[in-house]
Amino acid sequence: MEKAINRQQVLLQHLNPSASSFSSHQNNSALSASACLAGDSAAYQRTNVFGDDVVIVAAYRTALCKSKRGGFKDTYPDDLLAPVLRAVIEKTNLNPSEVGDIVVGTVLAPGSQRASECRMAAFYAGFPETVPVRTVNRQCSSGLQAVADVAAAIKAGFYEIGIGAGLESMTTNPMAWEGSVNPRVKQMEQAQNCLLPMGITSENVAHRFGVTRQEQDQAAVESHRKAAAATASGKFKDEIVPVATKIVDPKTGDEKPVTISVDDGIRANTSVSDLGKLKPVFKKNGTTTAGNSSQVSDGAGAVLLMKRSVAMRKELPILGVFRTFAAVGVDPAIMGVGPAVAIPAAVKSAGLELDDVDLFEINEAFASQFLYCQKKLELDPQKINVNGGAMAIGHPLGATGARCVATLLHEMKRRGKDCRFGVVSMCIGTGMGAAAVFERGDCVDELCNARKVETNSLLSKDAR
Repeated sequence: MEKAINRQQVLLQHLNPSASSFSSHQNNSALSASACLAGDSAAYQRTNVFGDDVVIVAAYRTALCKSKRGGFKDTYPDDLLAPVLRAVIEKTNLNPSEVGDIVVGTVLAPGSQRASECRMAAFYAGFPETVPVRTVNRQCSSGLQAVADVAAAIKAGFYEIGIGAGLESMTTNPMAWEGSVNPRVKQMEQAQNCLLPMGITSENVAHRFGVTRQEQDQAAVESHRKAAAATASGKFKDEIVPVATKIVDPKTGDEKPVTISVDDGIRANTSVSDLGKLKPVFKKNGTTTAGNSSQVSDGAGAVLLMKRSVAMRKELPILGVFRTFAAVGVDPAIMGVGPAVAIPAAVKSAGLELDDVDLFEINEAFASQFLYCQKKLELDPQKINVNGGAMAIGHPLGATGARCVATLLHEMKRRGKDCRFGVVSMCIGTGMGAAAVFERGDCVDELCNARKVETNSLLSKDAR
């Protein structure tokens, strides 16, 4: 029983507004712990006072394009970021001067140069000089970290409105190590493993946990199939902002104006037999190939967050509610297992259980680690990456987190009352994992996912 009460206390901390934000008569309606007949941890009581919630009112991305060969090969990074920054403002009719900060997740570019490019992009997008910009780098989770940083700042009262974004041009900034490596690294295995190629960590996961080549290729086929179906049905149109840019003919130098609005790495006709012909890339007799790994991509995304009270005052529709975030460390040699540790941590922090989550967006860095995490957590495959993942859509490192948030929240909106909670997660180079929990914006007062408890009135099934 004590465990159940502790979990409900976590929920109440999320749901109770701060005393300074509301009048005394509103505070009288604050939540208190009580037994819930409606169900387990998803069935918690709420009131109509949620002004301190951090909510998402807009989430958009560019199409994701193949690095060096795709639609953005001749597009400057700042010209990738500007359209999504502009979109979250224009589509909500928000005065850009009201934004307290813009945080951009980005990985590969030199820090000071990328910071300048992001500031330039904000100006291109119409933001005044009074709106600050900064970058954040936690490898592949950088876009999600940017969203979490903004949510935390809003929760702390630093500002009421902010943008968490992500940007990567792997055409402009390929993965490379600059300068020499400290010889000291040879004295510590964990430090050495931070330098392992990501593909080797994939092979380590496959070997250690018995993920077969056949399973990995099948997962890649499914990713392409689902992404192709989502594209054909127009699902991504809600989240993709068309980008007007140019394509340069490498032979003649001629420039052709184009508008990019479709992910160009998706292969609808991919088959297991075709993928089976590809040779391992990182290890002789290995199982990781170009076909069952994430695509090297260019793209950007942006998420507009604010206090619920502000969104209500501005009469903005709420796309989702930011609930919790967790970043964890794991063995660098098998960095791909990160989501299997981060997801339970984030879900527990939200006062939920894995079964309460309706949709997962788990970055498919490699099929090996994606499958391991799915199996380890015993997740229903029908809940994961329902519109395909990075093996088909692409993985622009710093932008992936923002892309996943946009994809998740728009899919949750489409599903309506059948979908209440969603999780975004990814593994992180050098051995980490990150995950965040979101709630669909228009269902916070409904116990639509609660499971009936016929024989008792316990707070949750942990109390049994």
